Amino acid sequence: MSIRLIVKEPDPVLREVAKEVTKFNDNLKKLLKDMAETMYDAQGVGLAAPQIGISKRVIVVDVGDENGLVEMVNPVIVQQEGEQLGPEGCLSIPNLNGEVRRAESIVVEGQNSSGEKFTVNASGYFARAFQHEIDHLNGILFTDLAESVYDISDIQRKGGE
Repeated sequence: MSIRLIVKEPDPVLREVAKEVTKFNDNLKKLLKDMAETMYDAQGVGLAAPQIGISKRVIVVDVGDENGLVEMVNPVIVQQEGEQLGPEGCLSIPNLNGEVRRAESIVVEGQNSSGEKFTVNASGYFARAFQHEIDHLNGILFTDLAESVYDISDIQRKGGE
């Protein structure tokens, strides 16, 4: 396993529509493990393959709840309901946060590292993380959707004094 470099905006890979995964092999398993290790090292709650420069439809999510780490390949939101407005940040856009409107609950279908299909029912923060990561697979950043964006570097500096 390796910690990968997280690409930052304006890297063009962040604006690409990622390619569907068709080969389920050891390389994919290594990619998923590296993504999880990279996400944890960066203290994130999700990571999409484009964020490490790989244009493939692969995400990892762990919001620190009972769901634990979810690795998903070719994720698709098949159902959504309700609405929530809340803060988001992104490992690829350091020092910015924004208020983003998302579905309150979603159903996501995807595949595991072996190509087997599975479904995740997510709500609240867990749903927000999935929607954020799936947006990355479509070349969408939270700043494209945010109702307001604010710089958190000043807040972080003052908090550390």
